[in-house]
Amino acid sequence: MAKTSSLGILTAARYARRVLPHPWIATKLIQMEADKRIFSKFRISRTEGEAGRIRQASFRLTDRCNLRCHTCGQWGDNGYLLNSSLRHLKEREIPTDRYLELLHDLVDHGHGPLVYFWGGEPMLYDGILDLIEGATELGLPVSIATNGTRVAASAERLAKAPLFLLQVSVDGHRADLHNALRPAAGGGGDNFHELCRGLDAVAEARAKHGRGLPFIAALTVISQANCKHLVDIYDAFRDKVDLFVFYLSWWIDQGNAEAHEKDFFRRFGFYPTRHRGWVGSWKPSSTEALDDQLRALMERSSGWSSPAVALIPPISGSDKLTTYYTDHQEHFGYDECAAIFQAVEINSNGDVSPCRDYHDYVVGNVKTSTITELWNSEPYRQFRASIGRDGLMPVCARCCGLMGY
Repeated sequence: MAKTSSLGILTAARYARRVLPHPWIATKLIQMEADKRIFSKFRISRTEGEAGRIRQASFRLTDRCNLRCHTCGQWGDNGYLLNSSLRHLKEREIPTDRYLELLHDLVDHGHGPLVYFWGGEPMLYDGILDLIEGATELGLPVSIATNGTRVAASAERLAKAPLFLLQVSVDGHRADLHNALRPAAGGGGDNFHELCRGLDAVAEARAKHGRGLPFIAALTVISQANCKHLVDIYDAFRDKVDLFVFYLSWWIDQGNAEAHEKDFFRRFGFYPTRHRGWVGSWKPSSTEALDDQLRALMERSSGWSSPAVALIPPISGSDKLTTYYTDHQEHFGYDECAAIFQAVEINSNGDVSPCRDYHDYVVGNVKTSTITELWNSEPYRQFRASIGRDGLMPVCARCCGLMGY
């Protein structure tokens, strides 16, 4: 049976008491988890590309970002957005009212998904707080992935809404390391200070409202620079967050990039470009040292009252870690993509694509169509059918849609 991402039964049990008092959240989490777990057992309409209910709606609200993180495929060292006009990126963004119309339409058609806002930096989108409040009023649990920008100033509204899940990027235990990995655009800046202020403000607002929300998760991309400091990150932030998520990093090598272009052209008749933003060499210098850190993390987090650790994908052992970073032909059991059948991806300009990161294939635009109209449209079904019939594409081997959904 093909794998999908999961927190695991023990971790889910640890946090059940925080979620169960909110059945409007718990029900949707259980439904999504159930869909993922039975995905490989029931292959109905897989080769025809037909999908059922939307379990997650992901909105990349803006492509603009105030940081230039080295491991980012958008604005990083080889990012596909480098040299893009910020004014143009802002001008093409979707108005808040249109997003609210789309969310109402999803609910009216019986989808009721979890809602995920990201970017770029989503807190730079002018209507972000209105969107969070509007989605929550519809009974749609909202999560957001942010670098901490403007979180402190927005903490009261985030807790009052309430936001379900606040995910904040933390790549270092000290300001010097974190800021070196996540430098500000144009230089200067202190994102480490900003995210710490944001976490403190949200914790204070959460306590004030007494609902235990938003749930707070730290997201760490493992890189050459921080791979020996994962335990330090845990210790530095264990009193500020509820869950630690460590990613082995998503990236592709030059050979897989070229193979992807050929395979993509064979399937769809044109060459993709966005995957080139993820070409890099972000593997740690020592997988033995990395494995030692991961083992120490699991030991640190084993106590029932300690914040849990989720490793995505959950690979351990020096040999397997080396394979992950050097052999992109190895999928570690992640052989089928559930995300394209359960999660919809809306880009900042309104384009709808089956793929979150490698979104060259576009099925339509929400400026002129609703999400429900596009979800099982002919081009969407053709893409799913290609993956179901011909298997994964080369870049899928290290994709958050495959291993992180």
